[in-house]
Amino acid sequence: MVGVMCRDSTKAKLGYLFVDQHLLSIDNDNSLDLKNKMGIDIAKHHVKKGARTAPASEDPYLLLLVKLYRSLHAVQTPNLTRQVILHRLFLSKINRPPVSLSRIVMETSKVKDLSSKVVVQVGTVTDDVRFHEIPKLSVAALRFTKGARERILKAGGEALTLDQLALRAPTGSNTVLLRGKRNTREAVKHFGMGPHKHKKPYTTSKGRKFERARGRRKSRGFKV
Repeated sequence: MVGVMCRDSTKAKLGYLFVDQHLLSIDNDNSLDLKNKMGIDIAKHHVKKGARTAPASEDPYLLLLVKLYRSLHAVQTPNLTRQVILHRLFLSKINRPPVSLSRIVMETSKVKDLSSKVVVQVGTVTDDVRFHEIPKLSVAALRFTKGARERILKAGGEALTLDQLALRAPTGSNTVLLRGKRNTREAVKHFGMGPHKHKKPYTTSKGRKFERARGRRKSRGFKV
């Protein structure tokens, strides 16, 4: 800042006029132009990002997998498949829903040359007793239920862990990424209960004493 003494009688009333030579400019009307010197009004200033950068779980096997895929991502050329697997390892259990064998067979029915590819599920692979014929599959997952593992091996397939997948396909080539549906949980069926929303009520019983008030009689708010 530079202090300028105004000795002229017409300007003496102003006293010292402090001018920032780098920031302020005086126009023809001797008014200070502050238009381009104001701060930016950020809509979400102190809001933190919600995306996870590490798993919240303390499972040592999961932490070792994260360390493995992080090192692969750092050393080798960035790869989208590895990046997706690493991101899904961070997710909570609700956001890593299970996938059944029937779902795997259905989703991969149109995949060409499936016998030479590995189906990847960053979560649990479960059995489906309604599905009788399981083709030969190579599946890599965080976890297999006992029945699912037995049926995959009985059909001549492979049940791989994600570290075995990193050794076999470090670049993610010849892999098919799958994930389960997140909104098929029992709890989701009850969310948003209201008039004509077709949501499942928390009903203890269907008898005289249960679920007979709001939502079940027109005299008590509404009736579904």
